[in-house]
Amino acid sequence: MYIVTGGAGFIGSAMIWKLNEENIDDILVVDNLASSEKWRNLVNRRYTDYMHRDEFRKMLDANRLPPKVEGIIHMGACSATTERNVDFLMQNNVKYSELLCRCAMDRGIRFINASSAATYGDGSLGFSDDISTTVQLKPLNAYGYSKQLFDLWAYRERRLDSIASVKFFNVYGPNEYHKGDMKSVIAKVFGDIMKGLPIRLFKSDRPEYGDGESTRDFVYVKDCVNVLYWLLQNPQANGVLNIGSGKARTWNDLARAVYAAMGKDPVIEYFEMPEALKGKYQYFTQADMGWLKRLECDVPFHSLEEGVADYVKNYMMQDDPYLEQSTITGREISRG
Repeated sequence: MYIVTGGAGFIGSAMIWKLNEENIDDILVVDNLASSEKWRNLVNRRYTDYMHRDEFRKMLDANRLPPKVEGIIHMGACSATTERNVDFLMQNNVKYSELLCRCAMDRGIRFINASSAATYGDGSLGFSDDISTTVQLKPLNAYGYSKQLFDLWAYRERRLDSIASVKFFNVYGPNEYHKGDMKSVIAKVFGDIMKGLPIRLFKSDRPEYGDGESTRDFVYVKDCVNVLYWLLQNPQANGVLNIGSGKARTWNDLARAVYAAMGKDPVIEYFEMPEALKGKYQYFTQADMGWLKRLECDVPFHSLEEGVADYVKNYMMQDDPYLEQSTITGREISRG
């Protein structure tokens, strides 16, 4: 059995898709569906059972996990960079993750944790996932800080030699529609372009950058889950590890890729950056992906144009957001 926390979310549901693609369906999905639309991300997935996050937390508090668990992919967290309730982040993103990691390690279960590129803050220390950089980082928001705290805990507890804590950069792709303001720009502008409206990007407030020329490391969710699956199969690959394309691309590049995928000529407008972002806006992010070669991970990555084309043509312009027909297998798990 595999456990995917946050399994109805964006990357979590993509990870279940990857496991299903590898003919694995003995999966426990842990999430908090409430009244959200995230349940739609599970419709086309095959899995054994679903458990609410709070019920799962009670199991961990009692030092229990289901039997015969081979791996835990911990994607469950509040991922909103605008979250202001820091006490909630401390409990949900930090303490919950520490507890789950301890339970997994005590049982020899492969543990993969979702960290974030938000830990890199303003980028002034670069984007190396080396531990000497990790311990110096100063995130700019509470979400990034919560992710940093787990990485620092794992370092202090000497667990980074046994787990993979992965820092996702700007991930885009199917099943992100429920994320509101945290959706990728691709998901946000698709409907506007269909209506004939232009893509609107920030004007630059730094002379060395043209309008729309600040960069991000955009990475396709399919590439992310391919790397996560490789990490499941290679438990010797551990530490804090970036997951990005390793190539910084401009917002103008992204906009042109979306228009090209839709078969339309680009129409881009620029507007003034909000005052609240001036002086805090990142103009460059690029994952240091040197660990791929060092650990002999040969997972291929889509280019920005390839990833955007696949996302737009095969998902956003289609009715079915993912591939395989779903079913819950009907096998109940033990709560003991």
